[in-house]
Amino acid sequence: MIHHISPERLTIERVGEIIDKHMTLALSEESITRIKRCRKYLDDKISRCDQPIYGITTGFGSLCNISIDSDNLSTLQENLVKSHACGCGDKVDPTIVKIMLLTKIMSLSFGNSGAQLSTVERLIEFFNNDILPVIYQQGSLGASGDLAPLANMCLPLLGLGEVLYNGVIRQASEVLKEKGWEPVKLVSKEGLALLNGTQFMSSHAVFAILHARRLSKLADKIGALSLDVFDGRIEPFGDEVNAVRPHPGQLATARAIRSHLEGSELIKQVKKHVQDPYSFRCMPQVHGAVKDALEYVGNVIETEINSPTDNPTIFPDEDIIVSAGNFHGEPIALPMDYLAVAMAELASISERRIYRLISGTRNLPSFLVAKPGLNSGFMIPQYAAASIVNQSKGLCWPTSCDSIPSSQGQEDHVSMGGNSATKLCRIVDNTERVLAIELFNAAQALEFRRPLHTSPQLEAWHGEYRKYVPFIDSDTVMSPLIVKSVEFLRNNK
Repeated sequence: MIHHISPERLTIERVGEIIDKHMTLALSEESITRIKRCRKYLDDKISRCDQPIYGITTGFGSLCNISIDSDNLSTLQENLVKSHACGCGDKVDPTIVKIMLLTKIMSLSFGNSGAQLSTVERLIEFFNNDILPVIYQQGSLGASGDLAPLANMCLPLLGLGEVLYNGVIRQASEVLKEKGWEPVKLVSKEGLALLNGTQFMSSHAVFAILHARRLSKLADKIGALSLDVFDGRIEPFGDEVNAVRPHPGQLATARAIRSHLEGSELIKQVKKHVQDPYSFRCMPQVHGAVKDALEYVGNVIETEINSPTDNPTIFPDEDIIVSAGNFHGEPIALPMDYLAVAMAELASISERRIYRLISGTRNLPSFLVAKPGLNSGFMIPQYAAASIVNQSKGLCWPTSCDSIPSSQGQEDHVSMGGNSATKLCRIVDNTERVLAIELFNAAQALEFRRPLHTSPQLEAWHGEYRKYVPFIDSDTVMSPLIVKSVEFLRNNK
């Protein structure tokens, strides 16, 4: 299957499809026309303009007042890529690297960046052949774009750096030679077009949102099962009580949980208690707030991946080249920090439900085993969940609050959105593990409610889960079962 890059809006869902279905990319005729027109305009402009143009005929950052003669414009761009490749730390997930390639291609395709058509096509060849540059998680200030990680991404275009190809990390020069490809020869502006931009930040955000949307739906399903096995009440999930405070996510959550529990014998039992703890009763409000956060952040990130974010920005039809700040990460750094808080809260309320399920109340055995004392049962999975939640809370400090000036003060306010992006992905992973532990507990608790049944839908889901994780009769090693529970969530939506 082929996805044609065009000015048509690229949605986050479509990005997920492109990656999951291993689609290849091709430029539409309109995108080819835009790229060629912009490049020709820029070449003509340079040939007849005697005024310095930032980053095209000058140095970069605080070196913007140093003019570069025409014979060295190509060297200027190559030096930019090499000198800026300062990534550190852990390697970026290959799936995120592939999204970075896609979003960089998309950004260059609008015809406001001045890249050569051949350079964009080489990026497409990397994407289509799964030649994934080795990029590192640390190094971006999210200010003049994601300079360091994008430099590491683009080094292989020049035959430098490393790539992951067929599961092996290799020198890019070897792979290019194997493919019969000559290294790209950058021309004026191209280094900036490749390195300026928010593709490191926004690609992490796309990856996180895709998984967070899945986890948001799963949280409702798991929470519904936990409510049922805890002998909870259904009244807080009625339309009337949620419609009077009509936040969209709140209503959607209440309806989802009612739907999951339709036909349950357990939920219809006469209840002796008047209220449930907040972690059950307030799922519409908490899970719903996460849904609303996801909706807002998703819209912001979609705008970002459908925008040229390098600098300067070129407008051939208007004969304008503007050096401005569209590479600055603040518009997405703040929302990413917001989503990090939301996803940490989804894990936090899940952990509280886990705690209730093992508490030995409402006719459930202590720690969800038949012989507590001899068996510790599900005591320590709750510890693990609490530890994970604590880590996520620590990661919730908003890095977008901070700014460390760079480039001799020329770049005197930065977004730190690169760090917002990487910690958001860590929190999403943490939330998945906590939800997996909740399902581990809720599935165990259901067995102690027999012969009654939960809803047909949840019973079928529980049956699928038991193919991964068995009922725990006596103490066993729990870590592999938690891993299996995570695997189940990834394979069974």
